[in-house]
Amino acid sequence: MTLKAIIFDVDGTLADTEDGHRKSFNKAFAENGLDWNWDVALYDKLLKVTGGKERIKYFVSDFLKGYTKPENFDDFVKHLHAIKTGHYTAMLREGSIPLRPGIKQLINDARKAGITLAIATTTTAENVTALLEVGLGKDWASYFAANGCGDIVPLKKPAPDIYNWVLNELKLAPQDCIALEDSYNGLRSSLAANIKTYITTNPYTLKQDFTGAAAVLEDLGDLPSFYKMIGLRA
Repeated sequence: MTLKAIIFDVDGTLADTEDGHRKSFNKAFAENGLDWNWDVALYDKLLKVTGGKERIKYFVSDFLKGYTKPENFDDFVKHLHAIKTGHYTAMLREGSIPLRPGIKQLINDARKAGITLAIATTTTAENVTALLEVGLGKDWASYFAANGCGDIVPLKKPAPDIYNWVLNELKLAPQDCIALEDSYNGLRSSLAANIKTYITTNPYTLKQDFTGAAAVLEDLGDLPSFYKMIGLRA
């Protein structure tokens, strides 16, 4: 296989973002007079579901027994999520959540080698922009030939929809690409789209089932070894 494209997940893959998300959710809850508090152990369980709005709904349905939903529950969830996103993007713009080891170098080396780059994530476009403007610069969007994020497809990971959307945008076959993911849901999504997938774990995903991954790594601190795996000549 000649590698033509690398498709990146964002949260947990490009940066260790999950604790920033957790703290931002808690700030949004407090601002709205809710006594909800997602500690690390609970958030670990909630990460079973991808997408912030979906995660709030999962929490309410499975962890808040006896809770009476507001009449316009969907609007309530959207409002909470919007407040949370504001807190989270503020953290990103402050530089509180840097890119993970090796990520920036990989992106630069892949571009020099003529490899196409793309993003496939369930997080919002606003979150992606806030993270990558700090990590890569104001022109970050020009680095990526396809930017699949947020609600661009109806079904989020572990469904393959976002990866299929990216493949269609790139006009490439799955075997021309690799994916970089960090979680069980992400891996299921990329494998369902028939894309060879490499995992970089983080504290929240370390013990998840990564059966089917091409390799499972702590991070990309050893880029020469990773380049040998994927056939990239930097």
